[in-house]
Amino acid sequence: MDIQSILIAVHAIAASFVILIGPVQFLRRRKDARHRLLGRVFGIMMYFVCLSGMFIYTLDGGFTLFHFLAIFTFTTTTIGIIAIRRRNVRLHRGMMIGSWAGTVTAGAFAALIPGRRIPTLAVDDPALLWGIVAAVLVAATALILIALLAPRRAGTAPKGEPARAAEGVPR
Repeated sequence: MDIQSILIAVHAIAASFVILIGPVQFLRRRKDARHRLLGRVFGIMMYFVCLSGMFIYTLDGGFTLFHFLAIFTFTTTTIGIIAIRRRNVRLHRGMMIGSWAGTVTAGAFAALIPGRRIPTLAVDDPALLWGIVAAVLVAATALILIALLAPRRAGTAPKGEPARAAEGVPR
């Protein structure tokens, strides 16, 4: 397997995690330690997407719109992380949702444009493609379930609730 194939695999798998984790993050009401854990995975995977994307080249080896989008998304993800560290929730939310939407859009183009690796793999080796899709779905679902169903540590409570609620003491 050549280096381009490895980069594309890392890129696609990381993007898949981002696409699957995003809605869980955006739709959950509570922004707690579980949100931060999944958010860290989301951020790390987003950086994998951007960095691996910078080294994936077209046949002519040139800089493309996708390279510009990787730089742009790296920037918006970083701004989103800095924003939440500074407690700017509104900016954080906008940057992270925007980064996710960009990943979904780029993924759709990668999957639907004939001649790209995903459609080619779907024709040449559909079993491999669906095996990869299934593995990513299982891994992402397991990660999300572990993060969301893990027991809370004693003495911690979700934001806005007193610590006694987390310790099992009735209100």
